[in-house]
Amino acid sequence: MLRLLLLVLLAAPSGAAEAPVTLLAQPDKEIVADTLLKDAKGAEWKLAKGKWERTAEGIRVEELPADNHGAAGRVPTKLQDFVAAFEFRLDGAKSISLSINDAKEHVARVLITPTALRVQKDDHDHDGPDKAVLFLHQAEKFEAGTWHRVVLEMVGDTLVATIDGKISAFGRDDLFKAEKANPGFTCAGQSATFRHLVIWSAKAEPKDSWKEASVKIAEAMKAAPKPAAPAAAAKAKAAKAKAKPAAEPAK
Repeated sequence: MLRLLLLVLLAAPSGAAEAPVTLLAQPDKEIVADTLLKDAKGAEWKLAKGKWERTAEGIRVEELPADNHGAAGRVPTKLQDFVAAFEFRLDGAKSISLSINDAKEHVARVLITPTALRVQKDDHDHDGPDKAVLFLHQAEKFEAGTWHRVVLEMVGDTLVATIDGKISAFGRDDLFKAEKANPGFTCAGQSATFRHLVIWSAKAEPKDSWKEASVKIAEAMKAAPKPAAPAAAAKAKAAKAKAKPAAEPAK
């Protein structure tokens, strides 16, 4: 009977999510897990702005006009080196992001719109001298109603973000070495759905294959298609060009 019970326990699932394929980090221990589904046991969220509703498909998030601010929700937890993974679906939202803070300020984010992907270090002091650093701004279509997966890795001074296992970007900054905190989602407009958020701690050493992988990612980043200029900016540029006096014909 004891042997049978042992076999059953060994065969039973542990309940821990399987860590994703990574490029930089070596995942260690699961520290946050929330399917974000209705009636599922979830993490302790601090919801600052917007409307958040757990459904059978995930947590539906939308910006509320009365807030005068995009929807924002975070999981109060401290992070050092880590891997975070989740899925999202745009349901009309203008943009969504996975945002990483430290104890006081923004640190980094992966931001997605229906037509582009941004990976960046955030402005950490707002009033200067620190400024945001854009690692990648790539034209990419994220159709409404389709699910996508994001994997974010932070080890030492390096950040790597991968979308759907096919688009990756990385960047380095000394700010990333400090303790991180309060990972969370933002949503501008109405609305977006998130599901299956899991965060693992990671070992302090990068994978042996990271150096080789980083070279390939850097090449792909250089070749990435640039997003079209916003309509307002394009219109202003055209007007400026039209107002410029024409050059005199050569004599």
